[in-house]
Amino acid sequence: MPLSLSVALLSSCATDGQEIKPAPEVKVVTQTKIVDTGCDWTKPIFVSKSDVLSDETARAILAHNVAGAKNCNWKPNSK
Repeated sequence: MPLSLSVALLSSCATDGQEIKPAPEVKVVTQTKIVDTGCDWTKPIFVSKSDVLSDETARAILAHNVAGAKNCNWKPNSK
């Protein structure tokens, strides 16, 4: 048993004399691209004079339209 163990240890270190170079370091670069498609599927909310809205609903519509005007360049309704 000791003889077979020493043979295994000696044979595992044998080389052909050439220098073993480590593999080059690979750098992985991850880039995040944000694509905002909100302006593609949202539109301003228009209210007619006959609509009856609660104050909360009116504020929500106004906030929606103001955000759209700022972020999507919505223009006021020309009617």
